[in-house]
Amino acid sequence: MENAIIVKNLTKKYDGFQLDNVSFQIPIGSIVGLIGENGAGKSTVIRSILGLMPIDGGEVKVLGHNVKAGEKESSWREQIGVVFDECNFPHGLKVKNIQSIMEKIYHTWDSDKFEVFLKRFELPLNKKVKDLSKGMKMKLSIAAALSHDSRVLILDEATSGLDPVVRNEILDIFREFIEDGAHSVFISSHITSDIEKISDYIMLIHKGKLLLTENKDELLYNYAIVRCTKAQAEMIPEDMIVGIEKNAFETSVLIKDKERFKESSFYKEEEQKGENNFILDRASIEDLLLYIVKSKLS
Repeated sequence: MENAIIVKNLTKKYDGFQLDNVSFQIPIGSIVGLIGENGAGKSTVIRSILGLMPIDGGEVKVLGHNVKAGEKESSWREQIGVVFDECNFPHGLKVKNIQSIMEKIYHTWDSDKFEVFLKRFELPLNKKVKDLSKGMKMKLSIAAALSHDSRVLILDEATSGLDPVVRNEILDIFREFIEDGAHSVFISSHITSDIEKISDYIMLIHKGKLLLTENKDELLYNYAIVRCTKAQAEMIPEDMIVGIEKNAFETSVLIKDKERFKESSFYKEEEQKGENNFILDRASIEDLLLYIVKSKLS
């Protein structure tokens, strides 16, 4: 499978923070979600991919183009749609006048397509950007990102702060975008339910390190949570344990390789007792984030 984005050994240093040799690929025709707590490095990764900041080491390729901060070559940007968590259009500008700006920026700007999105999103043409709700501002940004020759959508916390109805509508648009198999979406968010709903692949970043890159369906199938007693938790093979959470009433253990766990002596012995004295639950993407990050902090 070809890749829309290739990142190799990406390094970026700040005071008190370092993006540490991050490597990954975004396959064409897929949606890849990047999760992590605030300050984990999600925005730094995205800004590096877009060439908005110089990097200290590594390599970034977008649609075969070697990205370098401050480069004069910008034709590759015609094929990249970008949406941040804030609308970056001038606040005093009316919605209907945005076209006149965008068609001067993008040679591939499609006015008809933009008008279709404005109608679909029911955006008021005569309202100024500053008077739009947060949801409308986000819809406007997405409409603009999709109205030129975009082959890749890059979204940084684009659904943050939106109500569930608007978020679901926007997620549907991302799915439509990749239906032809020729487009890709790279989305970062701390709203793990959005990532779980639409992503084909999940990446987890923590303190500048990429801890996890896996197919979402395989991830949800292979990981599980064992809810049991403290004594039972101590009997689970250590190499299966990803993270542990304890309280006064039970111990919850995030495990990987659920099928291998079912073949373990612990599982078989507990089953033979004929008592329902532990529970094996599905692990969500949010569970993975919470347990893995907590295990790294302990």
